[in-house]
Amino acid sequence: MKSYRKELFFNLPQRRGLVNITGEVRKALRESNIKEGLVLVNAMHITASVFINDDESGLHHDYEVWLEKLAPEKPYSQYHHNGYEDNADAHLKRTVMGREVVVAVTNGELDFGPWEQIFYYELDGKRRKRALIKIIGE
Repeated sequence: MKSYRKELFFNLPQRRGLVNITGEVRKALRESNIKEGLVLVNAMHITASVFINDDESGLHHDYEVWLEKLAPEKPYSQYHHNGYEDNADAHLKRTVMGREVVVAVTNGELDFGPWEQIFYYELDGKRRKRALIKIIGE
C-alpha cells in the first residue's frame, strides 16, 4: 500500500468564505499515482471545515444565513469562550459543518456522485491556515 500527503494553504481576506478545492484534490491524486484507495481531506484548524456538496452560489449563501442563525457571531459577550479571541461562533459552526471528508478512489479518479465537490470553509479567517490531503491505496 502507498500513501501520499499534501497540504493546501489558505489566507482568506475576510472572516468567512468558501473555496472549492476539488481541483487541488484531483491534482494531488494524480501526483500520488494511486489508482484504487481513499482520499482524506481535513481542515487542520478548529475554526475551518471541509465538506462535500454542490457548487451553487444560492446554496453557499444559504449556509451563511443558516449558520449565522445557529451561532451568531455577535454579540461576542454571549459566549464564555470569547476573551482572547472573539471566535466562539466559528468553533460552533465548524462542529456543524464537519472536519473532514473521505472520498473513494476508483481507476485513479475521485468516485463522486452527481454534483459533488469538495469545499474548504473558512469560519475565522484573515490569517494563514491549511488543510491536509492524505491518499492511501494502490
